[in-house]
Amino acid sequence: MLYLLTRLTGACRYCGVFNVFNYITFRSAGAAVTAMLIAFLIGPRMIARLRAMKVNQGVREGTPESHLQKGNTPTMGGVIILIAGLVPVLLWARLGNRYVWTAMAVTAWMGSLGFIDDYLKLRQRRNGEENRGLIERYKLVGQVSIGIALGVWLLMDPISSLPGASSTLPFYKYVLVVPMFAWLYVPWVAFVLTGVSNAVNLTDGLDGLATGLSAIAFATFGIFAYVIGRSDTSHYLQIYYLAGSGELAVFSGAFIGALIGFLWYNTYPAQVFMGDTGSLALGGALGAVAVLIKREFWLVLVGGVFVAEALSVMLQVTSFKLTGKRIFRMSPLHHHFELMGWPESRVVLRFYIAGALLALLSISTFKLQ
Repeated sequence: MLYLLTRLTGACRYCGVFNVFNYITFRSAGAAVTAMLIAFLIGPRMIARLRAMKVNQGVREGTPESHLQKGNTPTMGGVIILIAGLVPVLLWARLGNRYVWTAMAVTAWMGSLGFIDDYLKLRQRRNGEENRGLIERYKLVGQVSIGIALGVWLLMDPISSLPGASSTLPFYKYVLVVPMFAWLYVPWVAFVLTGVSNAVNLTDGLDGLATGLSAIAFATFGIFAYVIGRSDTSHYLQIYYLAGSGELAVFSGAFIGALIGFLWYNTYPAQVFMGDTGSLALGGALGAVAVLIKREFWLVLVGGVFVAEALSVMLQVTSFKLTGKRIFRMSPLHHHFELMGWPESRVVLRFYIAGALLALLSISTFKLQ
């Protein structure tokens, strides 16, 4: 919306200042600052409201005993992230850009799915029922559905000049086009969105952990989107160019600001948890950006900690079912380190460091291709 101010350039002697709204870097920074301010503004009121409504889901079964004291911490704080993240996008991004609307649609869908799950958990707890939330197969159907919808749409009507059924691999310059197996693209996109959203959800087990790691991931993909969306930088780095994809840097900037603002209340000891409302939305947003800029495989690098958390759960379950033995003291992985004696704050900080190192490695692939 604010981008429209560029039309005033040249209308008067002092209107040239509005030319700064042409720059994606300026609008990305503006979106980030706006998101932080919104989070700081609505955070205390939202937390107070959630606490008054007793919106807490209790402690997950199987978590360390040290987490029992968190049973009364309000959840569904992901609403703060969604409001603080999506509103600045509407203000600072070019609203005629299809990349932006696609990413926002996926984020809103995943956030709504998480909201339903959190709401059902709350209602079931109040009614004395088993605290299951949304039945897993229904949640999976919701996640897969948006993935199929996105895959089909990109396959039938590619946003960019590149074919819909295309992607890239780390350390390779060229776009991978597989027209013979284009039908695999739809389940691939569904797998990416479902996998990332569930991985972020599993990581959301310590105060500030998923929040900080998501901010690092958004910063990395924001840089990717900016570079790929500029003809000069993409030509210099000899990588593919996607016209218009740079607006996803504004989208990413907004969520970086929203997450930093939310982290103010979510850091240890947390005043509020994001719940599935936040974790599913963040995973969906990251997955959507990766799919749109043809960098799905980079999720393994950028989101390496998320992948490790998800793999630890799968390995733990598989090992216990096949051998009756556990590989980790407890899964997801962050609980394993807690039971090794690491304080929660140390686990979170060291996972941040790992996430930052993986992000730098991912960015370095621009010159290693």
